[in-house]
Amino acid sequence: MFISKFGSAPKFYARAPGRVNLIGEHIDYCGYAVLPMAIEQDILIAVEPVQTQVVQLANTNSSYLDFTTSVNNIQINKTKPQWHNYFLCGLKGIQEHFGLNNPTGMNCLLDGTIPPSSGLSSSSALVCCAGLVTLRANGKTLSKVELAEICTKSERYIGTEGGGMDQSISFLAEEGTLLSKSKGLEWKKMLRLHDVQTKLGVSLEEMLTIVEEVLHPEPYSAEEICKCLGITLEELRSQILSQNMQDVSTFKLHQRAKHVYSEAARVLEFKKICSEAPANALQLLGELMKQSHISCREMYECSCPELDRLVDICLQFGAIGSRLTGAGWGGCTVSMVPTDKLNTFLKNVKKAYYQTDGQRLAVENNSLFATKPGRGALVFVEA
Repeated sequence: MFISKFGSAPKFYARAPGRVNLIGEHIDYCGYAVLPMAIEQDILIAVEPVQTQVVQLANTNSSYLDFTTSVNNIQINKTKPQWHNYFLCGLKGIQEHFGLNNPTGMNCLLDGTIPPSSGLSSSSALVCCAGLVTLRANGKTLSKVELAEICTKSERYIGTEGGGMDQSISFLAEEGTLLSKSKGLEWKKMLRLHDVQTKLGVSLEEMLTIVEEVLHPEPYSAEEICKCLGITLEELRSQILSQNMQDVSTFKLHQRAKHVYSEAARVLEFKKICSEAPANALQLLGELMKQSHISCREMYECSCPELDRLVDICLQFGAIGSRLTGAGWGGCTVSMVPTDKLNTFLKNVKKAYYQTDGQRLAVENNSLFATKPGRGALVFVEA
């Protein structure tokens, strides 16, 4: 297809996988570890560096339109999150990191097997793959950690921090601030819940006790927060709340903090069980996944009726553990299923969840799949 599109052959290929988060939801930006896994589904890009300083993008899926731009004039439209803008994020991130004055032009053809809008990070995989492609085409090298950091920052060009995620950060930063004040800490410097725990030098379990002692379960009004912190409503809005939080009138500080600290503890416990591998490891891991979903549903309120129903169905038909994954409010679930039960599990879940609903039936072919832990991003060069 590349040859028919561009009249020449690609010089190399790059791939970047999607990911599923096994446990640890909405805690990474609070400073805590999460436990994601790369899946086998990925984004694949065939690339030919060219002499002209033009990038031509095409997609094997005809519903994604071709795009052409000068490499010296990258414009990313935040208001229209079209597929090519995610590629441009990765491209721009590498260009800016190295200060490339005459970046290499490229012909690129993209293919992908990650279901879009599923919470499996198809957009992030595209940004990462584009970053890898640009790096290789320009003859530059970076460590995987540096590349990941650049791609994380560059995805912000398209406004990924906005919306629900941005809201969550604002909620959590605010929770940390209250907790800090009650313990006599310099609360204005406490931006993440992890900062509070580190400064107090206590365990996650002790932080949960502090949350119970300090924060009441009833939602806080903006006025009560101002009274607790000794600041005005104007200071709250200008110094603490993000732009899209200005009109929020109540804050569920107790519930959000409780989710973050308990979820962070579950991640550590999950890792410990994987390392020590006791005889009942799978049951213990499954139980942690179930607890995680309950906390996401009740404390963080990032689930929805469809996700709750899907989790219940998965557990009913043989999953050892099941939970929402990704940001939530829709999207995707991840389930741990014994290999010998996999075929009947897939068949039963398809029947119970998808085939009872005409709307869901239309998307089920791409939406239900098994995967083992996949490998990370790679570049393939023609021999």
